Amino acid sequence: MRKELILLLLIFMVSCADNEKTEVNIIPHPVELTVNQGGFKLTKQTQLSYSDPALKSAAEYLNIVLKSVTGQEYTVSQQSKEGISLHVDASLSTEDAYTLNVTNTGIQITGSNPQSVMLGIQTLRQLIPVKTDNTIRVQNVSITDSPKWKWRGMMLDVSRHFFDKNEVKRFLDIMAQYKFNKFHWHLTDDQGWRVEIKKYPLLTEKGAWRTANNHDRGCIDLAEKQSNTDYLLQEDKLRNNGTEYGGYYTQEEIREVVAYAAMLGIDVIPEIDMPGHFSAAISQYSNLACFEKAGWGKVFSAPICPGKDATLEFCKDIFKEIFELFPNEYVHMGADEVDKTNWIKCPHCQARIKNNKLKDEKELQSWFVHQMEDFLNENGKKLIGWDEILEGGMSKSATMMWWRTWAKKAVHEATAQGNEVILTPNSHYYFDYQQDYSTLRKLYEFQPLPKGLSAEETKLVKGLQANVWAEWIPSRKRQDYMTMPRMFALSEVAWSQDKDLNWDNFYQRLLAHYPRMDAMGINYRPLDLNGVHVSNSFVGETTVTWDYPLSTISIRYTTDGTTPNENSSLYTAPFTINETTDFTIRLFRPDGSAADIIKTSYRKEEYIIGEEQGNKIPGLKCEWHEAVVNKSAEIETIPVKAEFVVNEVVIPEGVTNHKQAMKYIGYLKIDKEDIYTFSLGSDDGSMLYINNEVVVDNDGPHGPRTLRGQKALGKGYHPIVVYYFDMNNGGFVELNITDSDNNEIKNGFFYIP
Repeated sequence: MRKELILLLLIFMVSCADNEKTEVNIIPHPVELTVNQGGFKLTKQTQLSYSDPALKSAAEYLNIVLKSVTGQEYTVSQQSKEGISLHVDASLSTEDAYTLNVTNTGIQITGSNPQSVMLGIQTLRQLIPVKTDNTIRVQNVSITDSPKWKWRGMMLDVSRHFFDKNEVKRFLDIMAQYKFNKFHWHLTDDQGWRVEIKKYPLLTEKGAWRTANNHDRGCIDLAEKQSNTDYLLQEDKLRNNGTEYGGYYTQEEIREVVAYAAMLGIDVIPEIDMPGHFSAAISQYSNLACFEKAGWGKVFSAPICPGKDATLEFCKDIFKEIFELFPNEYVHMGADEVDKTNWIKCPHCQARIKNNKLKDEKELQSWFVHQMEDFLNENGKKLIGWDEILEGGMSKSATMMWWRTWAKKAVHEATAQGNEVILTPNSHYYFDYQQDYSTLRKLYEFQPLPKGLSAEETKLVKGLQANVWAEWIPSRKRQDYMTMPRMFALSEVAWSQDKDLNWDNFYQRLLAHYPRMDAMGINYRPLDLNGVHVSNSFVGETTVTWDYPLSTISIRYTTDGTTPNENSSLYTAPFTINETTDFTIRLFRPDGSAADIIKTSYRKEEYIIGEEQGNKIPGLKCEWHEAVVNKSAEIETIPVKAEFVVNEVVIPEGVTNHKQAMKYIGYLKIDKEDIYTFSLGSDDGSMLYINNEVVVDNDGPHGPRTLRGQKALGKGYHPIVVYYFDMNNGGFVELNITDSDNNEIKNGFFYIP
């Protein structure tokens, strides 16, 4: 094993008292788990053996795991001995199935293949206790386990911001601990070319570097505004006195990472994005473009020219070298978000359309994808593409990644014609989206499999994948923050049967993983403070209570608008306020590192008495303003296209396209004087007004996000207005209301005059 493996190894630790039965908190939860009395004690005499030569690397890996805890190296041999033993049993019925048995006399891991044995080792890692004395004791358990989905993936974008080989290995190691088995490596895009191609050296000599772009400057700005160094560009990714940002992997480094992943039981799937998202290459080899230059359309970069034979040969040359680097059968070629404006004007493209009897530019894109797919197939590879590969026709052998949640028929269409599908819906599985108090639970309870698939179509769904796009993730620490603990929740969704998914049970096990992450140096996102909203209302006086489930986190705050630091006021117990107060809160991990800033306002109010009923009928008036806007206020400047009556804040069925700018108008009926909490979620922006006052400001372009605000309301009918807009993908909007006892107010509370 390489020496750096020791440095990269992330050991999971749990406190283990010397009693007969300790709590076991495994994620993802095994299919069958029995916790037995007693435990196996690791000593200097413990031996490690494997019964199949194919398990040698797994045994050596486990030896390093154990040495990291105990500080000693164990004897490893192929002869079966008492202690810890690894076995392969091909009779295990399910792929990736394994058993793990810990008794007073030994630990035995048996898998259906070497990769399955590695899965068992990862479970054992979560049972290994922290070294508190000379004795290390592993709780006796009996585990029989296998996954729901064969494809349990994570995608890492290294083009927008670059992560070096050791950072990628670290990411792989965390993936392995949670039983992910597919690493989708997004290696090229407009912002940087990250893989060495020897035939075209300019791709990395120049295409891997850039002057600061909007996202770079935005990250630097966020670092300053939030006093958060996680947003800073990393110095080891800068050159020429900090004027250029970038980096790339040599082919030797690629092979090293692929080998490391293979040792962990993870397949690496490279993505070389084309025909769009290719300007990092076009900028160096301008003849690839329709008009000999890189450029942009309205939203996306100008693509390569599929009308030129030389362009096709260039792409094939790249793939030839990619095939040599990545032994996995799959290659991802993106094929998404293609601006076809140049193709309409390009004589080469139009000639290609005419000569091949294609209908339009959509079919030209499909023709190009098929040309590349044929080349992949000739070389023993299979194509994966984003769901846009459906447009213009999709070959029978391609695998589609469904990412556009709003493309609701894509999975049905692909599976109906016999294509395999991987589910990666952006609404829940894009880990670059900002998180709120509801993100983790929504991710865990989300059902990604579309309804209405037949049994045969369901079999074509390979599994699940989350994507970490790096526009706003310039560092390893920020990557940690956006990924953990979301990765833990998805691991259980991808592994466990639906009947075994239980949020409350998962949450309790998750709590035990935060101290483990502390030991591993993970810059995780802390859990949310309970009961803290963007705005909180009270009458008279109120007790400020910030509940947090873990004592390892310090809660510090200011009331003057400054950013809390390690010297700011420390919250230790509830306290009383009797006037409006704005708080800036920050959670600090045990190592002193800080999480993102939390701003919350406690507003002193009086109960507002509502109007009499008058001539009001149940429902809300919903105005559809057909337009793309950036702010809720812009909706008022757009003519109304259609009006609807709805019973709640939803997108009416009659709204048929992505130009969603909505206004909901009516009255909220309140039956008792109380403090009410309003949760407003949307993708993109939304605003809630009650009695002409802002209660929740969730405005502006953003991914799925839910914010909460409160209002002191008396009995009667209160005017309510909700604005909502979506910029590009037919997102969602929802409004939930609860009283001070956390009872949800549902039906019959909205009225229109």
